[in-house]
Amino acid sequence: MENITAQLKRGISRQFSTGSLRRSLSRQFSRQSSLDPRRNNMRFSFGRQSSLDPIRRCPDEENELSVPENLDSTMQLLFMACRGDVRGVQDLLNDGTDVNSIDLDGRTALHIAACEGHAEVVKLLLSRWANIDARDRWGSTAAADAKYYGNTEIYNILKARGAKVPKSRKTPMTVANPREVPEYELNPLELQIRRSDGISKGTYQVAKWNGTKVSVKILDRDCYSNPDSINAFKHELTLLEKVRHPNVVQFVGAVTQNLPMMIVSEYHPKGDLGCYLQKKGRLSPSKALRFALDIARGMNYLHECKPDPIIHCDLKPKNILLDNGGLLKVAGFGLIRLSKLSADKAKLAHPVVIDHSNMYLAPEIYKDEIFDRSVDAFSFGLILYEMVEGFQPLHPRPPEEAAKAICAEGMRPPFKIKLKSYPPDLKELIEECWDPEPVMRPTFSEIIVRLDKIVANCSKHGWWKDTFKLPWK
Repeated sequence: MENITAQLKRGISRQFSTGSLRRSLSRQFSRQSSLDPRRNNMRFSFGRQSSLDPIRRCPDEENELSVPENLDSTMQLLFMACRGDVRGVQDLLNDGTDVNSIDLDGRTALHIAACEGHAEVVKLLLSRWANIDARDRWGSTAAADAKYYGNTEIYNILKARGAKVPKSRKTPMTVANPREVPEYELNPLELQIRRSDGISKGTYQVAKWNGTKVSVKILDRDCYSNPDSINAFKHELTLLEKVRHPNVVQFVGAVTQNLPMMIVSEYHPKGDLGCYLQKKGRLSPSKALRFALDIARGMNYLHECKPDPIIHCDLKPKNILLDNGGLLKVAGFGLIRLSKLSADKAKLAHPVVIDHSNMYLAPEIYKDEIFDRSVDAFSFGLILYEMVEGFQPLHPRPPEEAAKAICAEGMRPPFKIKLKSYPPDLKELIEECWDPEPVMRPTFSEIIVRLDKIVANCSKHGWWKDTFKLPWK
């Protein structure tokens, strides 16, 4: 009891209310000057918080509390409202305590009584002209709190008086305990998003986070009531949180305790490999090999993640980003949810999400068959082909026709560049990657070894002369 009293003495907070100032400005100021909220950041923490505050106390902790002595009148009023003490609230109001007194979080006695379900206290406060639509710092009203906690009688009383119920800002990922808030959680106020640019579903927008440019993916508002969308959001966060590699896009953090929910990652002003190839066309063998090694290293890291490998399933130039230093980074993984059948085998959890116009898809995914990590090697082979040849697979066919021809009909793009223009063994590697039999495709660890060997041979025999640079320089 002594500890609670001591905490309350240290934590008394009072924000001046207009009504009390009108009645006794000089007395109120002198009494409250030492309790200025600018000097003290403690909150009134007995009972429930606003329905929109993710930090709430366990109700069991409240039942043994009694009113400590020497409390500020505002704190006494909130405490009495929390305990449902009608007589105590009435005495304080008769003594001149403002019915609309608030704590640092903007909560009034009406908020507290509505949360706790004390109908008689609510009626008393309303009879004393309590502000029925007062909002706390989470934007919640007393009616919203009564509705959230299932206090139907109080909710009906407030609605009958014309109370407004703001739309809930509570996210599907809000936690009940502050210790449960993930380490990656960002303060949305620190993100400056250019709203004028528009926000399209599933895309990343350029923003600033503490002065640094970042990419922000904002979950569409229609998804908050869709369990599949929320599970997909959680799945993507789970994967992004655990990956750290120079050739994998860097995860910065996320907003999950406020709306809108967001995923924040590093920003790449040079865009993606797809746009780069559209502008540049065919790449030099040296650059194609450097880029191929970047992609292979990033994918090998994802495939070797413990305890479960991360299968991309949607590896394509648009999901490979280019940083300022010319380094490629794999992105877009975790967007397709899988059903694990074993340690090595998987199947699509939702086949309808697959884009059948994606010409980089492996046949197993296109046909909704059981697959393994080799599907990413298939996509890699087509990307490597495009970098060397300078155009998309089966160009100029439309993407839908090209994807169908490759995946359903077994066609493969023709090599149009003269064989001598290829570095040794590169054509053979591409053909092995897109082999129709998954077991014949090399793993990314094998691809890295073979690419390194090709690089070493080219350098040894003077290919590309001074234009060639080793990937790690």
